[in-house]
Amino acid sequence: MATLVKHVLRRKPALQIDQETGADTNGGELTRSIGLAQLSMFGIGATIGTGIFFVLSQAVPVAGPAVIISFVVAGIVAGLTAICYAELAGAVPASGSSYSYAYATLGELPAMAVGACLLLEYGVSAAAVSVGWSQYLNQL
Repeated sequence: MATLVKHVLRRKPALQIDQETGADTNGGELTRSIGLAQLSMFGIGATIGTGIFFVLSQAVPVAGPAVIISFVVAGIVAGLTAICYAELAGAVPASGSSYSYAYATLGELPAMAVGACLLLEYGVSAAAVSVGWSQYLNQL
C-alpha cells in the first residue's frame, strides 16, 4: 500500500519537465511567439469568453443592478487566479499549463485528475457556448 501511494504521489522536478517537453531547446526558455497586445487580448478573451452575453440575459432580470457587484467580485477572483498562474508559471517554466504545475507540485495522480478535469471543462464549455449561440440565433 505504501508503494502504491508513493508511486501515485511521486513528483517530477521542474528541470526534468523542461527537458522532457523540449523547453530547453531554446537555451532553457520557451519560444516567445506572441507580443504583449496579443497576449493581453487572448487573456481577456479567455477570461470573459462568449458566455458573458448569455449570462447577462438570465442574471439581469433576477439580480437587477446587483449584477455589477457580482461582476466586480468575479473580476477580483479572476485576478487572484491570474496571480496564482503567474506564480506557478515562474516556478515551473514548461509547457503543459495546469497539468505540468500539478505534476511538479502535487504528484502524478492529482496531475492526471487535473488533466481529465481540463478536458472535461473544455468539452462542456464548448457545448454550453454552442447551445447559447444556437438559442441566440433561434431568436433572430
